[in-house]
Amino acid sequence: MASETRPFLKMNGLGNDFVVWDARVDPLRLSPEVVARLGDRETGIGFDQMITVERSSFGVDAFMRIHNQNGGEVSACGNATRCIGRLLMEEAGKDLVTIETAAGLLHAFDAEGPRTVTVDMGKPRFEWDQIPLAEEFADTRAIELQIGPIDDPVLHTPAAVSMGNPHAIFWVDDVEGYELERFGPLLEQHPIFPEGANISLAHIFDEDQIRVKVWERGVGLTLACGTAACAVGVAAARDGKTGRKTTIHLPGGPIGIEWRESDEHVLMTGLTEVEFEGEVDFETLTWRKTGAGDASTEAEAAS
Repeated sequence: MASETRPFLKMNGLGNDFVVWDARVDPLRLSPEVVARLGDRETGIGFDQMITVERSSFGVDAFMRIHNQNGGEVSACGNATRCIGRLLMEEAGKDLVTIETAAGLLHAFDAEGPRTVTVDMGKPRFEWDQIPLAEEFADTRAIELQIGPIDDPVLHTPAAVSMGNPHAIFWVDDVEGYELERFGPLLEQHPIFPEGANISLAHIFDEDQIRVKVWERGVGLTLACGTAACAVGVAAARDGKTGRKTTIHLPGGPIGIEWRESDEHVLMTGLTEVEFEGEVDFETLTWRKTGAGDASTEAEAAS
């Protein structure tokens, strides 16, 4: 790639953080190796996902391309969809936008409260070959999978759901009682998941209140994962553990999930944040901050 400097935004949804490029006028495609170098938290900018906003082939507001921290491209990211939805709504002065993704068309709209965005994530998928799983299961509410001894497994029989990407949810009594940083990589790449999977530990601690810890495919432990929150809320309601409206408590904060009965769509509502503006020199992959984000704007408004 020729020497080029490009601006970016650093954003997050409940701590699930992104570098965002606007490539609608000037296209941008980076190799997995470059994405991984930029995503490194020690030597690069550091992020969970890299988001490239492109022109939509369907003529909707934008296409959102998603790369995980390891450079691999994925189909869905709920928190990123909320962040990009916010940017597109602010830019166009609208309260509803449609975003094309590899997982389909998603709608984002203003919710109550500043910087709060709701995304319609569409319908969850439960069929084994749509998640996908490597073998057939008639009921994906509890698939045959375990970690540990056969007669005394550490984790076992997770629910499996697709929210445009595969998820496995283990119901536990304490999400901090397991070494997810050790089990996560093993479960993510288990042969039962031909495309890998996002792994969640979930504990229902009050009526319709669920605490969740996530090992995100291609990322690792994360402060928040929007599609995991959706998958957990749906799996809990599907199994009769909760109602269709839940609050998912992630390390980065709470997110509201509603599995709408009228059309089976999943609505996800939560905060978004612009952390800072920056630019990258692609010849050296060095970067610098060029502007402040939401926190600075709020501080100025309060002074």
